[in-house]
Amino acid sequence: PVDCVKIAFDYFLKGRKVELALSGINHGSNSAANILYSGTMGGAIESSFYGCPAIGLSLDDHSLEADFEAAKIYSERIVRAVVEANPPTPFCLNVNIPKGRPEAVKGIRVCRQNKGYWREEFFRRHDPRGREYFWLTGAFVNSEPESTDTDEWALANGYVSVVPVQTDMTDYAQMAPLERILG
Repeated sequence: PVDCVKIAFDYFLKGRKVELALSGINHGSNSAANILYSGTMGGAIESSFYGCPAIGLSLDDHSLEADFEAAKIYSERIVRAVVEANPPTPFCLNVNIPKGRPEAVKGIRVCRQNKGYWREEFFRRHDPRGREYFWLTGAFVNSEPESTDTDEWALANGYVSVVPVQTDMTDYAQMAPLERILG
């Protein structure tokens, strides 16, 4: 997705103003640490580098038969609101829609990214021809399950999560201690 955005802005749309870039709707949530692994969010973030407001959209359902009706309804609502607001750039949103029918969605929550992480487990296997491969499984560990202001909480409780995203990942709290250690 990032390369698609780059070629779109640098070649196909070169010099043209783009009102809004959308990436997704992705199968599976891009909440918490998933944003770091997400092509969908990579495309949205890259779009914001071009001065274009951008929204990454994901449905918290991996099923091939996933029901996208709620995602369609809430995505349209959020997109319309952003376009009408004409936000200053850079502007990027990470939107995750909970699994289920539209009437089950409780609303929209502007929230922060959860501090959870993935713990993977790898299994070494062999295919029918005897070639080795690894099978990845894992579980998400929610580091702050009681926090009600996170994207993970919103999804788990039936809300669409909307997280404003920036690319500055500097851990500012570590800067002064690191200066003392290295200084």
